[in-house]
Amino acid sequence: MTAQPLRPEAPLAVAVIGAGFAGIGAAIRLRQAGVDDVVVFERDHRIGGTWRDNTYPGAACDIPSQLYSYSFAPNPDWSHTYSGSAEILAYIDRVAAEYGVLEQIRFGHTVSGLSYDEQAGEWIVSFAEHPPVRARSVVIASGPLSTPSLPDIPGVGDYAGKTIHSAVWDHDYDFTGKKVAVVGTGASAVQLIPELVRRAASVKVFQRTPGWVLPRVNPQTGEFTRGVFRAVPGAQRLARAAWYLGHESMALGVVWDTPLTRVVEAVAKLNLRLQVRDPWLRRQLTPDFSAGCKRLLMTSDYYPALQADNCKLVTWPIARIAPDGIRTVEGIEHQVDCIVFATGFEVGKQGLPYPVTGVGGRELATQWRGGAQAYRSVAAAGYPNLYFTFGPNSGPGHNSALVYLEAQIDFITGAIRMLERGGWKALEVREQAQAAFNADIQRRLKRTTWNSGCQSWYLTDDGFNATMYPGFATQFIHQLRRVDLQDFRILVHADSPVAAGAR
Repeated sequence: MTAQPLRPEAPLAVAVIGAGFAGIGAAIRLRQAGVDDVVVFERDHRIGGTWRDNTYPGAACDIPSQLYSYSFAPNPDWSHTYSGSAEILAYIDRVAAEYGVLEQIRFGHTVSGLSYDEQAGEWIVSFAEHPPVRARSVVIASGPLSTPSLPDIPGVGDYAGKTIHSAVWDHDYDFTGKKVAVVGTGASAVQLIPELVRRAASVKVFQRTPGWVLPRVNPQTGEFTRGVFRAVPGAQRLARAAWYLGHESMALGVVWDTPLTRVVEAVAKLNLRLQVRDPWLRRQLTPDFSAGCKRLLMTSDYYPALQADNCKLVTWPIARIAPDGIRTVEGIEHQVDCIVFATGFEVGKQGLPYPVTGVGGRELATQWRGGAQAYRSVAAAGYPNLYFTFGPNSGPGHNSALVYLEAQIDFITGAIRMLERGGWKALEVREQAQAAFNADIQRRLKRTTWNSGCQSWYLTDDGFNATMYPGFATQFIHQLRRVDLQDFRILVHADSPVAAGAR
């Protein structure tokens, strides 16, 4: 369906930035709540977010599909327990089409800035390619894992061969007969390395820090089970609830360092011993930090791939990238035809990739320079009617990100519906409410595995954790059950009856 043209003279009710899981979900829930004047702005030319971008060989989700999907749009036809990126992207496409969201999306709109007009109570959304638009509310749904990150290694620009980032995969490049280096051993790397080992002449894996690896059993979902889910939706809801509770229990061994953490580590060590024969390689692959401090890796293919005849693990630190390959600190240059960077994303712990200017000219990047903070992860004081999905301290360490996302979307939808129905000018979080929330979050984070001493992308350079939520998913959902208006300032228009009565 063709998108309707924007009316430059009239502000939108809501501008949503990003058309991944968060943006599509926000548009659907707002529409269901009666807020129809919603436009989703997407920088790319199709929807899907991280699942549109991550198409590297072996790309898949490490959360069960029954849980990694919208609760309001179940899919009875998942092919496996854990789905690949293509199947997840097809699911997003189907949901967007079924709920009529595609007509609300404007593709090719790269946001270059947000600025709040205090007089009008509207946000000015600027774009790199198009004229700006105005909106009473803005939902930043661009996600934390959207901008690929290259490592800070000397000589990255000097390499004369082929370079590929896992999030910007070149499907035209033929790995057959090639000598390949993979930099990184995180969640993306452990999925793509087995695929490269099957195709390339040789693969060298450059590891900085080993991770805790748990086996991932991924059976195909039989036609009988899918038939039951189609015929009896309650059965699928029950399966989702079982997966949810199972993952909630994992928090006791992953979020906090407890005796159950030792159980997780014991399972991972047993998995390592059963899959890796060589004692020295096992030692190289054994972490020296508590399980959960960094993201757990779910794979049953990674360890066997490392032991293939054409694969070698390199644990010497990288000194620099040379024109013909990678030099490590002991003086060896590993000459390769292609370097694959599986080095993750630029995570916005200290701001967004564009300027956000709020009340009184304050800049969000400046305020977040020492670490991002928000009220219940969804709103920031001084930025009325501006909301985040996957905002500060909303990261899950043990459960599905979509469970957290839906709680945020429902809270945001409730706040925007109040604004629209009340005809208010703005809802602005009170500084005291935000400060109290974050003081509690940081106090609780001190007792978690993430703040136990290891280095990870969860933390800023000085150790501030602006990423993770220190609790159960159930607690996160509970804090977003309702909009507590005592934590907000309600601003009204000068010509409104409320304002007239107050004079």
